[in-house]
Amino acid sequence: MRIPLWKKWLSYLVEFHMESAPSDINPHLYVSLNRGRYQLCTANAVYSHADLYDNFLKTFQRLRLDDLPGTEVLVLGLGLGSVPYMLERVFHRTYAYTAVEIDESVIYLADKYGLSDLHSPMQTICADARSFVGLTEESYDLIAMDIFLDDTVPADFESIEFLQALRELLSPGGLLLYNRLAVTKKDRQNTRTFYQDRFRTVFPKGAYLEVGGNWMLLSHPDLLKAKN
Repeated sequence: MRIPLWKKWLSYLVEFHMESAPSDINPHLYVSLNRGRYQLCTANAVYSHADLYDNFLKTFQRLRLDDLPGTEVLVLGLGLGSVPYMLERVFHRTYAYTAVEIDESVIYLADKYGLSDLHSPMQTICADARSFVGLTEESYDLIAMDIFLDDTVPADFESIEFLQALRELLSPGGLLLYNRLAVTKKDRQNTRTFYQDRFRTVFPKGAYLEVGGNWMLLSHPDLLKAKN
């Protein structure tokens, strides 16, 4: 959805509520216009904010995207489509996306406020990501794991079994990005424990980036740019 220029500029001063679409999964789900971009929020978390979704933006800036083995991208947890938005609009990449999202309200809002302006091929699937990951026979060159229920990663997506299933979906040389909260001391401790006790068990070469109030876990560090 195109943003009127006057409203876009004014949104740097005041946030505009655009639409609420509560669901059984996300009872406080709404879109606002904030700093010139559409933002998807719940009561306690930002699900998506175009190229201002800093955790993925800062991660993509650190990666040698040219060295990905292919163009197939799996997005688990759609939001308004920040991952494909950034890769297409900011990094000028031509990828084919499969997005898996369990909440029909999120898909509705993404179609209206995010995906309609993109040109990349996009298949959106309304499904439980656990079931999809366990059943699909496709492989992917990049997987963006960004599933939250408000401000919590559901326990099923923290299991060794789920991580192993993700590993099986990666093409040779493919990369998993797993988004984790690291805002509070408790967040950081939970994320550190998950990374050390589970993530590194499945991905022994795993690494992480501190990206603001999040950690981005990587299945391997091979595509990281050298530090200056």
